[in-house]
Parts: sequence; structure tokens; C-alpha cells
Amino acid sequence: MSNTRAVGDYGAVHRRSLEDPEGFWLEAARSLDWATPPGRALDSSRAPLYSWFPGGRLNTCHNALDRHIERGHGDRIALVYDSPVTDTVTTTTYRELRDQVARFAGVLSELGVVKGDRVAIYLPMIPEAVIAMLACARIGAVHSVVFGGFAAHELATRIDDARPKVIVSASCGIEPSRLVPYQPLLDAALAQARHRPDRCIIRQRHRLVADLTERDLDWDEAMSGARPADCVTVDARDPLYILYTSGTTGRPKGVVRDNGGHAVALRWSMENIFGAGPGDVFWAASDVGWVVGHSYIVYAPLLTGCTTVLYEGKPVGTPDAGALWRVVAQHRVNTLFTAPTAIRAVKREDPQGILLRAHDTSSLRHLFLAGERLDPGTQHWASDLLGVPVIDNWWQTETGWPIVANPVGLDPQPVKPGSATVPMPGFDVRVLDAKGCEVPPGTDGAVAIRLPLPPGTLATLWGNDEGYVRSYLSAYEGYYLSGDGGHRDADGYVFIMGRTDDVINVAGHRLSTGALEEVLSGHPDVAECTVVGVADALKGQVPRGFVVLKAGTVRSAEDVSADLVALVRETVGPVAALRRVDVVAALPKTRSGKILRRTMREIADGKDPELPSTIDDPAVLDALRPVLRGEV
Repeated sequence: MSNTRAVGDYGAVHRRSLEDPEGFWLEAARSLDWATPPGRALDSSRAPLYSWFPGGRLNTCHNALDRHIERGHGDRIALVYDSPVTDTVTTTTYRELRDQVARFAGVLSELGVVKGDRVAIYLPMIPEAVIAMLACARIGAVHSVVFGGFAAHELATRIDDARPKVIVSASCGIEPSRLVPYQPLLDAALAQARHRPDRCIIRQRHRLVADLTERDLDWDEAMSGARPADCVTVDARDPLYILYTSGTTGRPKGVVRDNGGHAVALRWSMENIFGAGPGDVFWAASDVGWVVGHSYIVYAPLLTGCTTVLYEGKPVGTPDAGALWRVVAQHRVNTLFTAPTAIRAVKREDPQGILLRAHDTSSLRHLFLAGERLDPGTQHWASDLLGVPVIDNWWQTETGWPIVANPVGLDPQPVKPGSATVPMPGFDVRVLDAKGCEVPPGTDGAVAIRLPLPPGTLATLWGNDEGYVRSYLSAYEGYYLSGDGGHRDADGYVFIMGRTDDVINVAGHRLSTGALEEVLSGHPDVAECTVVGVADALKGQVPRGFVVLKAGTVRSAEDVSADLVALVRETVGPVAALRRVDVVAALPKTRSGKILRRTMREIADGKDPELPSTIDDPAVLDALRPVLRGEV
């Protein structure tokens, strides 16, 4: 198996990736099996819609499973499924996983799924989610995984955009204190959606068995008679998956990931950024519905020949705040990747780290944290407790792998709390002012990436090239706009300070305030509303809603507020974490009618911002100030 670890210091490697992208990425591509090796790396013919490895042909599933078996590693553990909510632990070898994936690929093929067809996956954190994703990759189908916590409306919009031929779901998800029936959510989504899939495949779980219709196939029954399917070779630039990211209202933004660039970038990242090689145990404590789950539960570890851990549980409550340490010890995890929220939750429940003492975590080499800004206090607490480096990193659904990180496998850099460290190969990170000019070190601005983006990043938005250019590439000529603000210091370290738009970050989950406002404004008693993201010690940010009621409303403010909280939960899902909606007399606005969301957020966060010169009525903000600060 080829070793992808780069030779040389970080600075030289990063410079080479920008100055000689052809040589750098073609060399990295040699770590994979290709049916037709690419003759060149970058295709600029449709710039700014760049693509990677034109002419190359491969299969991602072959590289994640079959390749390791052919090299004599079929008995290595590929997947550990650890489910405290069902009291289950299972292990699956590479050979066993390949056989299950090939059989489910056969199920899909028998239903008429062919290369390029979409398959929606709406599953909890169970092995079948991994199997279904890899089965799609095996036959060249395009999977679109929808997080199991999303409500029917969110699922329906994704069904209509991706137009899947088949949907794969389960009878239920299992939370520590309740069951979440999936079949009613799926039924409601299909009732709302315009598109109709040919069939739905349902994985029945013993805790709650769903009533199947003629539309549905039972997973186990379908698998029992299926013929295994071989890998289908695809073009490097063919889509592997669609993953929807939060945006404003309207058409959802489906990030498209290709096959070739994705596999090359993730394979490179595992050894050089995360310091994880073949045979290591890698645990991304995330969900397959998010980009971290796609990249670092499923694809990157298996492309590398690692053992990956699939965890159906919580950092606290399954059964306690020692859950992370129990899994690390039991499965001899070498690298743990999770969100700062998870570590803050553990710290809140067990500030002295007493529960760690019962577990031998000596196998752990690094703790990587990403999803929202890592505060220095959490970073120091975890590092002192575990005695291992705690590594921040910054990236997005759109990029698929870290933009800024500390490359511990290549050349570890000194840690600076508050910084995600330095840009990774292929990412030419700049901090720009409003005119698109670079700002000096230490000056905040818009964080942008000079084009082209490296392999593994989004190719476009599903069916919407124009929307991709408009959303990401139009603000500054020749740059991808990250939507985040921050600065670089004199050493080139990148500090991400927060979002520059109205997408908020709740425990690593990006949610659009516009989408939440759309739900609130749909209530019959609401005249106008806004949602702002306010700082939260545990989740990073949480949304708070503010509504003005229609004149003549007879219901109490308390009743309307309770309605709205329930409505958001039903429409968007519990992931929205909207717990408080305040009824107010008026919302602060500019003279042109724009709501002063940023000013409201800063006041709620305890700051005393300078009022914008365009404010219409300062008295409105004065009246709102105690509400924002939680004083009433």
C-alpha cells in the first residue's frame, strides 16, 4: 500500500502545492488504484468551475474495501459499531464489509439503480448507513444522506432537489430517553414532496417495527436473496455524493463531491493531517448525516485501511460523561475527532475528569476538534486531562476536508490557542477587506481562498452551477468566499472569529436564521420576526427568536411563544435547538427596513456595540436591550 505521507517541512510542502499543483496532486493520486490513471491533475477549461484528474477512472468503493483485501488485509477490522443505546458492540472485517456492501449494491441494481442515479439515505448511526453509502459508490450511484434528526419538511425539500430513485431508511432512531419513529417522518416527507421514488428500503429495528406498504422493501429480506454487484468504474469527475448544507430560504444547496479528487484529498489528509495510517483505530464522534461523518467516519479511514468507529450514543447520558473515554479504552482508539461542544458537555458534567480514571486511554495520540470555534479554556482542559495534543481545525461542508489545521503527521506546528493553525496544501487562504484587498496581519476581514480550490472540495451545487458561482465565487474575483471572518497573525496562523452572514452554528451544525424565520413568520399571530445566534457556553451558539404580534391578537404571549418553539421543532427538527422566543413590541431596523441582527446579537452576547448611523428609532433598541440580555 502506498504511503501518502509527504516529505519535508510544512512550509515547503504548502508552497509546492500552490506552485506545482500538477506534480503535487498527481503524486498524491498514486496512493490509489486507478483503472485509468490521470495524465494531469487540474482541468481549468471551465473556470471558475475547476475539476480534478480529467481522464482518470476509478471506483471509490474498490479503493475503500476491495483494494485492502487484495493486498492481504481482508481480516483487518474495518468497522466497529458501538451502540450504548442498544447495548451492542460488533466488529466487521474488511472482507465482511465488502461482502455486505456488494450484496446491498446488488439490491440497488435489481431495483434499477444505475450509474448517476441518486439514492437518498435517511438512517440513524447504524452499520447499514455505511453499507448503503459504499454500495452506492460501488455501482456509481450518487448518495444523498439526510441527517436522521431532520423533520419531514427538510427531508422533502432534499427529495425534490436530488430526485432519488430509491430511499433507504429505518423503522426508528434510538435516543437515550426515547424512540424516534422514522416511518411517519418518511411518509410525511413523501406526502409533501413532488418527486416520487420507485421504492423505499426499510431497515427494521427490534425496538420499533414499522408497518410497511407496497412501496417498501424490508432490508433483511432484500439482502437475503441479492446477488453481489461488482465495482463500476467511473470518471474521476463523476459525482460521488450530494450533501445539503444550510442556506437561506428557497432551493437547498446540494454540495457535489466528485470521486477522484475526493479520494485523493481524504487519503492524503489522514496520514499528513491526522497522523493516522493503515491499521490505526480512528474515531470521528460525529454523524454520517454531516460532512465529518461522510469524510472521517466512512471514506477517509477506509481509504487509508484504518479501523473506523461508528458510535450510536452521546458524549454524556449514555450512560454518563465517561462515554468518550470508555470507547477510546475499549477499542484502543488512536485518534479521536469530535466537536468542542462534546468536550464542553463532558467538562460541564465531570469538571475534574473523575470518570476518566476508570479507563485506560493510553492508546490515544491526538484529540482533534472542529465544528465551531474552539475556545482556549476547553482546549487547555482537554489537553491537561488527556495528556495528548488537542488540535483545532477549520473547514466546511463545502470543502470536505480541513482548510486550516495542524498537520501532525507531516510536520507538527506549535499550538496557539484560538487558532486552527495554518492552511493545508492547496488552500491559498487570504483575509480580505470589503474591496477585496488583503489586510495586514492581525486585522480582521473576510476569510477567502484563492482559486482553484484543491481536490476534495465541492465541484458545484447539484443542478445549479449558476447558484454555486453566485453563492461562493462572486464576492471577490478569483476567490472562494468562506462566509467566515477572521485574521492571520505574523506567523501565518489563521484565527476564525465567526460567521459573516446569517448562518448560525449550533453544536457544529450550521443552521440558517432565514430558514428559522420562515417558520416563525408562518404563524398566524406573527406580524414580523427575526432570529439571531447568541453565544452559548455549551453549543457555541443557540438561536433566539423575537416576534412582533399582529394587532388584535387575543392569545397570550406565552402561548404564542410555546407554539413557535414547537413549530420550529416540528418543521426543522430538534437540531435547531430553538428554546426561547420573546414577544416584543418592535424590532430595531435601519431606515431602509433592514433588521439590525448583528447589533442585537452583540447586545445579547454582553457587548455594547456602537449603534449604526442608519438606525431608524434608537428607542426601539433601548427597550429591547433588557430582553436581549435576559434581564426580563
